[in-house]
Amino acid sequence: MYAVIKTGGKQYRVSESDVITVEKLNAEVGSTVEFDKVMLIGDGGDIQAGTPYLDAARVFGSVLENGKGKKAIIFKYKAKKDYRKKQGHRQPYTMVQIDAVSPDGTYTAKKAEPAEEETPAGLDAKAADAAPAMTSQAAAEAETHEDALAAEATAEKKPAAKKKPAKKAADEKQAGESEPDAAAKPAAKKATAKKAAVEEVKTEEE
Repeated sequence: MYAVIKTGGKQYRVSESDVITVEKLNAEVGSTVEFDKVMLIGDGGDIQAGTPYLDAARVFGSVLENGKGKKAIIFKYKAKKDYRKKQGHRQPYTMVQIDAVSPDGTYTAKKAEPAEEETPAGLDAKAADAAPAMTSQAAAEAETHEDALAAEATAEKKPAAKKKPAKKAADEKQAGESEPDAAAKPAAKKATAKKAAVEEVKTEEE
């Protein structure tokens, strides 16, 4: 079924679910508008024409958007008169979606049915599906936390390496350096005794 309506000085051929852009209407977005100037209604081979309008027929629609069209430039110019005028204009409009074409003027708005996911049963099912996943995630986090605590406890049990006092270390180093000297002294004494023995032998020979 289609209809020819008149609004804003223009005529539009519309059907259900059509989206049309008409001259600006005094209506907010989401509200329902009613077109009472219906000039013609056609349903297959059955056509009803008004003179000029059908009295009982109505077309109902929902406002989708209120806005302005593209800018148009108006430029006026007169030769040899030094006259130039430039002006811009954006025509306001209202975008309407046609909901129903009613030959007798009756219309019952359709109520949007809630989606399956939005019903309480659907929400409960989603919660039930999500519960095991949340439980496993919580268990994994708890296990990770316990491992971290065990690692910290192990680190605390290990005793820190004791540092030797600087003075004691210096004494040990000095003692280590003096030991070779002490070992070298007996060798020096042996060399002196050997030299004395050689000199004594030479004296006896003489």
